[in-house]
Amino acid sequence: MKRSYIWFICLVVCIAFVSLLYLQGRYAKEMIRMRQEQFSENVLRSLDQASRELEKAETFRYLQKVLNEHEAENGRMILPDSFRMSDYMLPLDTLSPSSGNMSLGSLTMNRYNKVAETISNLQKHAREAYLYEQGVLDEVILAVLYTASEQRLQDRLNPAILDGYLRNSLQANGITLPFHFIVYTSDGREVYRCEDYTEEGKDPSYQQTLFRSDPTGQMGTVVIHFPDQKQFIRGVANYVAPAMGFTIILLITSLLTIYLVVRQKRISEMKNDFVHNMTHEFKTPISTISIAAQMLADKTVNKSEATYERLGNVIDGETRRLRYQVEKVLQMSLFDNNNIALKMQELDANEITENVVDTFSLKVSQIGGTLDMRLEAYNPFINADEMHFTNIIFNLLDNAFKYRREDEPLSIEVHTFNQGETHFCISIADNGIGIQKDNLKRIFDKFYRVHTGDQHNVKGFGLGLAYVQKMVELHHGTIKASSEPGKGTKFTITIPLSKD
Repeated sequence: MKRSYIWFICLVVCIAFVSLLYLQGRYAKEMIRMRQEQFSENVLRSLDQASRELEKAETFRYLQKVLNEHEAENGRMILPDSFRMSDYMLPLDTLSPSSGNMSLGSLTMNRYNKVAETISNLQKHAREAYLYEQGVLDEVILAVLYTASEQRLQDRLNPAILDGYLRNSLQANGITLPFHFIVYTSDGREVYRCEDYTEEGKDPSYQQTLFRSDPTGQMGTVVIHFPDQKQFIRGVANYVAPAMGFTIILLITSLLTIYLVVRQKRISEMKNDFVHNMTHEFKTPISTISIAAQMLADKTVNKSEATYERLGNVIDGETRRLRYQVEKVLQMSLFDNNNIALKMQELDANEITENVVDTFSLKVSQIGGTLDMRLEAYNPFINADEMHFTNIIFNLLDNAFKYRREDEPLSIEVHTFNQGETHFCISIADNGIGIQKDNLKRIFDKFYRVHTGDQHNVKGFGLGLAYVQKMVELHHGTIKASSEPGKGTKFTITIPLSKD
């Protein structure tokens, strides 16, 4: 699978999961908003109901009081002075059968007319009594309103009754959360504060005017808030949060899977390169040894002592070359298993560096290059394994030699110095082909080899720099690389000084 396909799949997966998370977040936000609006509407409705109940209770209380007083003073019913029941009673003589001078028909007619007149008069006086009582009632209600509004708010308000009305109204609208409330006058003075009042969760709060029919100066205001309101409102998101959590887990798992696939693909490519390079590295010395052996076995070729010596040296050199390559592979295997044992001792790093440079300078001079050395470390003593520390410097010099430029003579500079009083440093800089920034992050990976374009003479397994980094770490040091394509590369190694 091409890398572009992998990146495309990764992009699609990320977009899908991010979109899903976005939709879930919007859904949760919308649910919270709707629940907040519904809660606020129920609270305001409850406050309005409680306020009305409070006003109604006060009106009934004062009305009952005034009516009782009025009834005690004026009797149960007030009628006009002209109203006398005797005026509407039928005379007894008209109903007596002894009245001989009246006929039965005239008696019946007179009785009917008298009854009709009586009923009409009763209806008339009943209307007058009703209108009178209505007027009295209106006066009583006006008296109630004026009398109540003239009193102080704290005298009119019973906090226990208000608390009961609030609680009943809230429960009737489906709100059972604990609440706190304060009552203020119209000018902002506090009249009452509930005992368990706390500032926690005060925002948002709701307020309602009390005794709205009173003059503005006599009105009161109740402010109520719910300490657990935010938790109650956001509780609806508890159903969405697990889904978002699982979505994030799936996103991370998917990205991790794609990363492992890409990493495995890269490792597979690196191993294939390693097998190819190893085959090439082993093939050349084996072919050389085979040719030398054939020459030794060919009886048709005249062989002098010089010829035998030359062929023996070739076979010995190629054999050592094979052994060196095999040892590099075996060493990396030991490093992976942490089975390497270092023979640590106090060494003069300047001296070892000088010996390696002297040995390698001949190889550089053969191609017309220069190898400069500056030993400026005034304290060069470190605890290190001599063989592996030597190999570190040799590998870095060999790396500079391999990746040189063809259009310019090779120039290598080796510099030793101290970092304060605690560390020994050595830097190896060259003017080679350099390393791209993307490749610079991976040069210490096993089997990784920087692509050299048309330069096909660069051989190796991709283990040299991995070996160098591993050995520097085992010496409790650090290695850094800086490079610029076309201008060269610089490696800097820092190792702690010997405490002795």
